Amino acid sequence: MSTWIPDATAPRSTWFLRGVRAAFSLPGLILISSFIGFAALAKDAGVTATHAAFMAATVWALPSMVVLVGAITSGAALPAAMFAVTLSAIRLMPMVMALVPEMRAGKTRQWVLYLLAHFVAVTSWVLAMERLKRIPPDMRTTYYAGLGGTLVMTNIIVVTAVFAVADALPSAISAALLMLTPMYFLTSLWGSARERAGHVAMVLGLVLGPVFHIVLPEIDLLVAGLIGGTAAYGWHLWRRKVREA
Repeated sequence: MSTWIPDATAPRSTWFLRGVRAAFSLPGLILISSFIGFAALAKDAGVTATHAAFMAATVWALPSMVVLVGAITSGAALPAAMFAVTLSAIRLMPMVMALVPEMRAGKTRQWVLYLLAHFVAVTSWVLAMERLKRIPPDMRTTYYAGLGGTLVMTNIIVVTAVFAVADALPSAISAALLMLTPMYFLTSLWGSARERAGHVAMVLGLVLGPVFHIVLPEIDLLVAGLIGGTAAYGWHLWRRKVREA
């Protein structure tokens, strides 16, 4: 975790560079390692280096990129691939809704927030939510631009570079690197959950996910998420009523 002392008098460039530095923290390095695995996966699927780099720049969220590569591999039609990626990306909407109010200051322009929303993925969101409260409000968009922009640009470079050496990377290592990010996501979200219901939802998701992968493989994550999340929320409401009784 960063140890700087918040300084409202620091210039905007300083806050931008602090955001750049945050991108190379442990979570950022884990994400970079996962993109190494994604690049190897994309090359095995027949995706070109240009297309993979374009995915990193435009789709950005790693799970959505893996879904897109899977759709390409299976020969899915373009509308089906678009729908699958959209469903995967819907999970980011609550994160955007939580993060934007933290970044918005009195003079923040709407187009700046729209632009920065593109950088929202789990890694950048977790880092930002941990640190933005220690940053002057009018410097938060600058800080997040440094953080999110650096993560995107670095992983575009990583994907492009790995394509040149992917043939020499064992498939087991590629798969292990790709799994680093979801493991980090799970541990980070578990630690940052403010309500016990968040832990219940994650446990239910881990239990129901494999079950629905067998029963309803085409919509397993969606169904497991809906059932697990609804059950966890219902448990939260019941627990609150018991405490108030």
